[in-house]
Amino acid sequence: MDPTNPLRGARRARTGTAAGVTAGLLVLSALSSAGAADWPHWRGPQSNGISSETGWLSRWGAGGPRKLWTAQVGEGYASVAVAAGRAYTVGNNNGQDTVYCLNADTGQVLWRQSYRCEAGNYGGPRATPWVDGNSVFTMSREAVAYCLNAQTGKVVWTRNLRQESRAQDPQWAFAGSPYAQGNSVFFNVGTAGIALNKATGVPEWVSGSGRAGYASPVPYTVGGKRGLAFFGGSGLAGLDPETGKPQWQFRWSTSHDVNAADPIFTGDSVFVSTGYNVGCALVKLTGGAPRPVWQNKNMRNHFNSSVLVNGTLFGNDDGRLRALDLANGQERWSGTTLGKGGLIAADGKLILLTERGELVIAEAKPDRYAELARARVVSTGDCWTQPALANGRIYCRSHSGELVCVDVRGASVGRAPRSPVKKSG
Repeated sequence: MDPTNPLRGARRARTGTAAGVTAGLLVLSALSSAGAADWPHWRGPQSNGISSETGWLSRWGAGGPRKLWTAQVGEGYASVAVAAGRAYTVGNNNGQDTVYCLNADTGQVLWRQSYRCEAGNYGGPRATPWVDGNSVFTMSREAVAYCLNAQTGKVVWTRNLRQESRAQDPQWAFAGSPYAQGNSVFFNVGTAGIALNKATGVPEWVSGSGRAGYASPVPYTVGGKRGLAFFGGSGLAGLDPETGKPQWQFRWSTSHDVNAADPIFTGDSVFVSTGYNVGCALVKLTGGAPRPVWQNKNMRNHFNSSVLVNGTLFGNDDGRLRALDLANGQERWSGTTLGKGGLIAADGKLILLTERGELVIAEAKPDRYAELARARVVSTGDCWTQPALANGRIYCRSHSGELVCVDVRGASVGRAPRSPVKKSG
């Protein structure tokens, strides 16, 4: 972190409807299919961009995958969270953010909740909702946090995190998605995050008033200690989630304070990567102060995070898909052009959404780029948001607000009968 503003000790603070039955039936139906899995928050169930889902279709004909539905959700970069048969996302229209809850099967809007928030430059929200039981947590680009009832959209509590922490604004506004664990929900606001009580929104600890990065909180266990990592504008910090006390810090800065791609933890090390020609590093966190095992410019993630599959890192290196050997950072291969698009992984395959709205499936092979399928699924706006996979469906959205759900259910994931594309607003 910035040596002129060191991370200080955290401040402590004291801290059965019909719709619910329907949601329960939907999730039981989805989970009864072999290989199906929800995607309830940013970067999926394990917060690493990887789904355990199997049996989905990775190849399709010339016409591309079947579109189940499309919806218009407003300007923004938030991805989609899917849980209990519902899909949640956020967009901005006319100076208002709107959280949408849609039926995952049909795209029908089940509820909306709106609040004032200016669209700003590169307009709209960045943070993806986090679904935790009957709660949905969100954060606006102005660092206002909300807890909503997952069934009705009713506001349970709201909290202005910028005021709580007196945090400096990042140049391109606040972007990190919430992370919920135990009785707390965490946000990347301030020097190294802020923790709120999930039930009340009351602050539990505040790290300081420094400038946050754009990444989301990421959990880890290193040396037997559980922690939560926050990317600030000039470095990565590991904290005790219970107290907010620092466990370690590693300086990692850019000329624009853009640390946007989530770190990836593996064993006793963490992989970090940044654009603006900064590059990447594998950092060892045990045996003394954090220090690079290797460092180079072979992976320059601007804001979309890499994924780690069987010792190989796959990511968007300044516009192109690239694979690196985790052990030494050397390039294994270079593949398709992504622009500023993103990727996730499932069942040994990469699911990519290019900036132009093309959905691409490729094998997650360590030795070569092996493309399986490609089709343009989003027709309007730049796609800078990584896709989401849940229960045999892939969700893709553009900055302009076109949200598309395509059907990739195989026989083992319970393919539904063919029906016309449905549109919702």
